[in-house]
Amino acid sequence: MARHLITSAIPYINGIKHLGNLVGSQLPADLYARYQRARGNEVLFLCATDEHGTPAELAAKKAGQPVAEYCAEMHAVQARIADGFRLSFDHFGRSSSPHNHRLTQHFAARLDAEGLITEVSETQMFSHADGRFLPDRYIEGTCPNCGFDSARGDQCDNCTKQLDPVDLIEPHSTISRSTDLEMRETKHLYLRQSSMKDQLEAWIDSKADWPLLTTSIAKKWLNDGDGLRDRGITRDLDWGIPVKKGDEDWPGMEGKVFYVWFDAPIEYIASSLEWVDAGTGAGVDQGWERWWRTDKGADDVRYTQFMGKDNVPFHTLSFPATILGSGEPWKLVDYIKSFNYLNYEGGQFSTSRGRGVFMDQALEILPADYWRWWLLSHAPESSDSEFTWENFQTSVNKDLADVLGNFVSRVTKFCRSKFGEIVPEGGSYGPQEETLIADLTTRLAAYERQMEAMEVRKSAQELRAIWVLGNEYLQSAAPWVAYKEDPDRAAAIVRLSLNLIRFYATLSSPFIPDAAQAMASAMPEGPEAWPTDLAATLNALTPGAAFAVPDNLFRKITDEEVEEWQASYAGVRE
Repeated sequence: MARHLITSAIPYINGIKHLGNLVGSQLPADLYARYQRARGNEVLFLCATDEHGTPAELAAKKAGQPVAEYCAEMHAVQARIADGFRLSFDHFGRSSSPHNHRLTQHFAARLDAEGLITEVSETQMFSHADGRFLPDRYIEGTCPNCGFDSARGDQCDNCTKQLDPVDLIEPHSTISRSTDLEMRETKHLYLRQSSMKDQLEAWIDSKADWPLLTTSIAKKWLNDGDGLRDRGITRDLDWGIPVKKGDEDWPGMEGKVFYVWFDAPIEYIASSLEWVDAGTGAGVDQGWERWWRTDKGADDVRYTQFMGKDNVPFHTLSFPATILGSGEPWKLVDYIKSFNYLNYEGGQFSTSRGRGVFMDQALEILPADYWRWWLLSHAPESSDSEFTWENFQTSVNKDLADVLGNFVSRVTKFCRSKFGEIVPEGGSYGPQEETLIADLTTRLAAYERQMEAMEVRKSAQELRAIWVLGNEYLQSAAPWVAYKEDPDRAAAIVRLSLNLIRFYATLSSPFIPDAAQAMASAMPEGPEAWPTDLAATLNALTPGAAFAVPDNLFRKITDEEVEEWQASYAGVRE
């Protein structure tokens, strides 16, 4: 039994996320976690909310709540929505947890002891209109590298160039839109990433199996301009983890907090401590260290991270620098699965404009499986992808309703009409069934290869092809014709088809867990383990055993609904 540690990039606390956020991290991570569990492997799947920094303060202020109260409330909202999408986290933590406070302060002390922290006196943007220092992400302007007019003070999202606020052309505050900014002196702690460039580069180069998207971004940041830059890890803010060396005060850093991008990845580790504290789930009693400490048994753990491409630099450089720089035996990530962006109807999702479908809205429109299937089967792996209502309608209607749903409905209803709601007896499998089993065996192996490789779209294609084989077999074998001349032959065809439903339930569960559960529950033996012998799997149901005819698994989306949704989620013009 293999052991898999799986983490999804943690969503920020300020508001409900859109479908692009979902497909760029949490959803494919859930797909992989569910698959590995189905294969009988031990999985620890962790996520959390990212709760520190200015965005949380501003969102709380807008909501008229204390920031701690706001974060607690939004964590509950995001947890509820995650459950609605059937995201199977073993624990959904909070970066504001006491565990993350202690671990972040511990890592800072270790890095300082290793000579990797330096105190820098610097000038930082101060906004007179806002009466505060502005974090880099709350300064926008034109990128000097590519001309993008909404580049942030730390990075341009268009060309991914790492920036400082002073690099921006015509910078302004994103809070007040004021350009009345000045540079003021302040002191901050910096992580000396530049001194670890060779070590980080060697580590990245050792990951020959990483996706090209991941390595290309990592190497671009590693070698951009003058090379890997030292990075500030503290900020002048009220809300966050106080700057300390472990349990000790840090002279000169009073009133400062750690930068959110320093403490947020550490929450991956902290959430496993929260998981143990919660005391739920298999493996809790064995502790958290066997997942994270290589001196405590984590050597045999396969650690996979899932994230959007904008998060890659921090997970390939800054967080590994923290782990490696500590000098302690922490588990490093083995594989980083990164994703491009999902766009919406020819443009971007926009919270401010109400443009696009957000996670809570999606669940109000249709059940989770509809969204899970479309998003995963159109995952933005090799390039950006685009959500359109027409494409969504076509995919749902053809893949889910016409292929999978139609097969289940035809088989169960025909069986009920001719043999009753029991697995029919009589007849035996012949050449058609042998051909089907051989074809399914080939397709199953391909499906497993793609899932192991985390090729999300290709996995969906293989799964759909497996569903199609069942439909083609049913159409070719035509039990409704066979029944007229040879009821035993029709019984054998239907019996294999009922076994196929149970087989489909197992294979489909990582993608569409609710429909998979409905299929499995309708069959007499319920869910089955991952198939290893298809001939046995497709002859497993006991003749004479009762089954249920499930409700229609998927309904078709109408043209009228598409028109309504297009209008409702188009947003407002700027």
